[in-house]
Parts: sequence; structure tokens; C-alpha cells
Amino acid sequence: MGKEAGPGRHRPGRSESRGKRVIVVGGGAAGMMAALAAREKGAAVTILEKNQRVGKKLLATGNGRCNLTNLDLDIAHYHGRQPRFARGALSRFDSRRTIAYFAELGVAHRVEDGGRVFPFSGQASSVLDVLRYELEHSGVDVVCEARVEDIAGNRDGFTVFLTDGRTFPADRVIIAAGGKAAPQLGAADDGHRLAVKLGHTVVEPFPALVQLKLAAGFLPRLKGIKFDGKAEIILHGQSLQQAGGEILFTEYGISGPPIFDLSRLAGALLKQNEKPVLKIVLVNHLSRPELEQFLAFRFQARPQKPLVFSFVGFLNKRLAPVVLAEAGIGDPDKPAGATTAAERKKIAAVLQDWRFTISGTRGWQSAQVTAGGVEVSEINPRTMESRLVPGLYFAGEVIDIDGDCGGYNLQWAWSSGRVAGENAAQ
Repeated sequence: MGKEAGPGRHRPGRSESRGKRVIVVGGGAAGMMAALAAREKGAAVTILEKNQRVGKKLLATGNGRCNLTNLDLDIAHYHGRQPRFARGALSRFDSRRTIAYFAELGVAHRVEDGGRVFPFSGQASSVLDVLRYELEHSGVDVVCEARVEDIAGNRDGFTVFLTDGRTFPADRVIIAAGGKAAPQLGAADDGHRLAVKLGHTVVEPFPALVQLKLAAGFLPRLKGIKFDGKAEIILHGQSLQQAGGEILFTEYGISGPPIFDLSRLAGALLKQNEKPVLKIVLVNHLSRPELEQFLAFRFQARPQKPLVFSFVGFLNKRLAPVVLAEAGIGDPDKPAGATTAAERKKIAAVLQDWRFTISGTRGWQSAQVTAGGVEVSEINPRTMESRLVPGLYFAGEVIDIDGDCGGYNLQWAWSSGRVAGENAAQ
């Protein structure tokens, strides 16, 4: 398989002999899909990628396994100022078509809990390998270490200017430069910057699918403790969103898939100067009366045991003293049998309604995706073409659409990239 061209090594490719000249800015998931779709329609396609190779961020998706898509593409899993915008592209290239497309490229799949779809190999590199192979053998030119400085429209189409002085002419341009999440993998705000230069509005980006920071001094004592429970965002006493699954305490706050799904709402509220609260349910399988009865039985079964020790085998032993302190129990070593009904109620309340002030989210380096981006009212949802600049298209994370954990963001990349590429080649 051939290598991508580096600086000064732009290869006149097989694709340049016919069709519309399409430049794709960005060689991530959306950019590669857009390039392949445009090439299939007969366009002469060039990807301009600022990193040393395409698809770097793709390798990190799904914890290195690449969560390709999800069988449940309900629009409720997508977010932004106008999440229904995503329906246009998702309906034209849905999870079934995505699975079939990658199967044709050689990627077998498996379906896991929650409808999440992964390559059967369990390797994100498998997905990137077949995409790079297809780019090479279909005649898409890939120019790496090529950072776009500006895009100028002219009567013949566009001229794309690189920071190193090179220029590329194009009939159509697709901006698929991603967002700001994971700068250690090459992410930057180039796509947003270019969109603004071309007259588009950008909804201010913020980190999503990211850990939450909590205001609690005891958190370093809980670092590394995992539990299967539930988390909930509460504002002004009203529950706004909840999610369940494996949750992890950290030295700064809390993490885990349910927290990632809640982080988008938490981040948006914080940007509005609101003060959201996180409710944690440590014991999710019992009702409150059942839990209080369980505690009473447990404490009386071995009444001479120190109260804190009576939690061994039920809670993580590092968690128990913190729970007791939060319940206002002054002496954690007193005999378990000496606890009162009122104390048991307080302990049960912490176990099922532990509340924390959310002080922030982790930054871009920890985020999996960017919330915010190019305003969707300025993009045609059927074609992904700009309503402001004819011949300019957008795809992927650069747009103000982001999804939940579970393959939704990659599916948006595939769908929007496919639709943008096909229409740019017309």
C-alpha cells in the first residue's frame, strides 16, 4: 500500500484526469468517507491533512476498538442547537448501510450491548487500514503535513492556500477538519476558523464526552473506585437527564460512560453560568425501604462489629468511611448494632441520593468529541452544502452536531461525509 504524500511530494493522481476537482480539508473519518464517496461519483479528489498521516484520531475510538456505529440511531442520541438537522444525512447513510459498506471493504462486525457495533477483529487499525487501502487504490490523492491557511472563492471555483505557500485549485471544497477534542491526536480549530473566514457562524465549542469535576475534598480518597450505578443531572431541584452503568471516581471528580453521556448537558449548563448538581446512586437494585431494611438486618446480624467494618463485602472498603461521614455519623467505629433508624435512613440517603456540585468538566485533551461548531441553519441537511457559499460543503465534527457514547459520533462522520462527498461530486 502506498504512503500518503508529505510536504513537497504532492503526486498528480489518477483521479485528476476527470470529473469535478474536489478538495477535502481533513483526513479523519468524515474526510476519508467524503473523499471516497466523491471519487465513486467520478470526481478528482485530494485530501489535505495537516498531520503526518490520515485517520490518527480514528485509532483511539472505542478504546482502540473503533465503535463503528450503533443500531439505534434515534435522533435523541444527537445534540446541538438543532439536533434534528442530523436526520438528513443519517437517513441517507444509516447504520445498516455503514455495516454493509465496511463489510464490502472487508470489515466483519459484531454487535455488543446497547446496539454498539465493532469490527470483529477488535482493532480500530483494521478500519483505518481498509480505508487507507481504498483511498490509495481508488486514486484519491492524499497530501499530509498540509495545513490549510485560507480558502478563497473565485469564478472558477476555489483556491485553497496552505500555510507553507502551496495552493490547490478546486471546483468544490469539503471542510471535514474536525473539532478541538483531543489536541494530542492532532485536533485543532482549523475547520471553525476557515468556516468563519468564509462567512459562517460557529456555535462556541466546548468539550463533550468528558469527565466531570466535582467539588468535594474527599475525592482523592476515592480515586479508582468503580461501581455499577446511576448518575443524574439536577438543576433547581429538577432532574434533567440520567444514565446508568459503570462509574469511576477520580481524584478530581467522576468518569465512566454514563458520566460521558451526561457531560454534554453539564457543560452546556456551566456555559450558561448555571450550577448543575450531580446525583449519584451507588445502590441501584433496591428500593429505599428495601435498602433500609437490608442495612438494619446487616447491622443487627453482627451487632458488635465496628459500623464501618460491617460494610465489608457490600461496599468498597475505601468508600464506607466516606459514606458514613457524609451521612453525619461521627464515630464510624461504634458497634453496628447501635445505629438508630434515623442514622440508617441517612446512610441509605447517601447510598441512593449522593449529591455533588459540578465545578466543571475536564478540558479538550480529555474530551472525546466537540460540542458546538458550524451553525446548521447555514447548511443544507440534504446535501451538506453551505447555504452561504455555493460549492462549499461540511462534514463531521466541525458541524454543531455531536452524539452520545456508543458509536453515534462515528456514524455522524460516516453519514455526513458520505452525503457531502456524493453531492460535491455532482
